Amino acid sequence: MPATETRWNHNIHYHPFVLAAVPPGSRAALDVGCGEGLLTKELSAVVPSVIGIDRDRPVLERAKSHARGPGIEYLQANILTHPFEPESFDVVASIAALHHMDTAAGLERMRDLLRPGGVLAVVGLPRSRWPHDLPYAVAGVVAHRWLRWRRGGESEMSAPTVWPPPDTFAQVRATAERLLPGVRMRRHVLFRYSLLWTKPATAGRG
Repeated sequence: MPATETRWNHNIHYHPFVLAAVPPGSRAALDVGCGEGLLTKELSAVVPSVIGIDRDRPVLERAKSHARGPGIEYLQANILTHPFEPESFDVVASIAALHHMDTAAGLERMRDLLRPGGVLAVVGLPRSRWPHDLPYAVAGVVAHRWLRWRRGGESEMSAPTVWPPPDTFAQVRATAERLLPGVRMRRHVLFRYSLLWTKPATAGRG
């Protein structure tokens, strides 16, 4: 397993979710919206070939400066239009990037890039729906303060932001269930949700 990361923020907190989802024997992984490349580097400890893709040049330059390693490649490109071959990856991962693109288009693209039997692991940010989401917000603030104290502070998120996220959790779930039959989704306390889907081994599309 990768070495424990000393930095911490709400996105880094969910890296273990992605790493635990990597199927045994995976040969190629794609980190969508890789930012400074921390998850890309962690994936490279368990997958021989990892591509980190992001549209932002400055953040990719930072990734190349401190998150390099054997088997890692960085691309400045748009995941929706870059000419990857279909079914190229055993793992497609994305943390805090899906809300930067159309949800359906992003999920369709990531689905199509997976080999049969491959895994899609997404951690995303839902738009709050008031007052329905008030309990989640209160729990999130409490958890954030406790974890921030326990970790001794919080690392900045240097990648470009989109706020507020366009879709609520219910909207993302409806889109995911339509495009990814059998998808597993959860709400998480630190203002995040997770999406986990395995592409059927006998079908080219979910």
